[in-house]
Amino acid sequence: MRIQQIRNATIILELGPHRVLVDPMLARKDALPPLRLFSARQRNPLVELPHAAEQALAAVTHCLITHCQKGHFDHLDNAGKRWLRERQIPVICTPHDASYLAQRGINVQPLPHDHAAPSPFLGGRIRTLRCTHGAGVIGRLMEHGVGYLIELPGEPSLYLAGDTVLTPALRDFVLQHQPQVSVVPAGGARFDLGGEVIMGVDDVLGFTRLCRGTVVANHLEAISHCPVTREGLTRAAAEAGILQRLRIPEDGQVLDLGRC
Repeated sequence: MRIQQIRNATIILELGPHRVLVDPMLARKDALPPLRLFSARQRNPLVELPHAAEQALAAVTHCLITHCQKGHFDHLDNAGKRWLRERQIPVICTPHDASYLAQRGINVQPLPHDHAAPSPFLGGRIRTLRCTHGAGVIGRLMEHGVGYLIELPGEPSLYLAGDTVLTPALRDFVLQHQPQVSVVPAGGARFDLGGEVIMGVDDVLGFTRLCRGTVVANHLEAISHCPVTREGLTRAAAEAGILQRLRIPEDGQVLDLGRC
């Protein structure tokens, strides 16, 4: 398994012969609106795609979407929709998102409605876990989406967290399944009101302590409402004594996570 960090939540998974693009936000720097109204009114994304993105995208065979409605352009923007539509890449998603994507001319392959049971996926299996994309009033306004647990022959088990905070249900899920590799959102995103709507430093450290495998942190330094930096997270993980299991890739970097 190899994971290439593209930008924000956008990654490419190399799983045997398959190249799976996750949550494509492909816009140019500053092409998208701010995500805060009263502070940090920077346009998004904050950085351009890395130079390696064009070559990496050319090899993509499938796409996986965690959530994409209610204005979540940081997981699927208009540039990403156009890219998928032009290439008719098979897009795996939840039934909830299937009609939204199909109406935009995208080649959707929705998973079954049953969240509890795994579904076939690229010669192995995939299952979903509902995300909690913030709590309270803000949480009620959010599109919560899902995370995915992917288990393929010869590859480490992989949990893609989607946009979520660390909840008791997620704790139980990790303790039960103990994924060998996990990718978690680490930017500590928050709006002008309310608390974090994805994991921040404390949640990432807590998640990493729960599992025995490798944790990959993304959703960093690309969107204006995510204050956590790679440097700050690295420092906190070193102080907590867990840096050896937490990977914090730069945009464009490829992580080789081996095979089973």
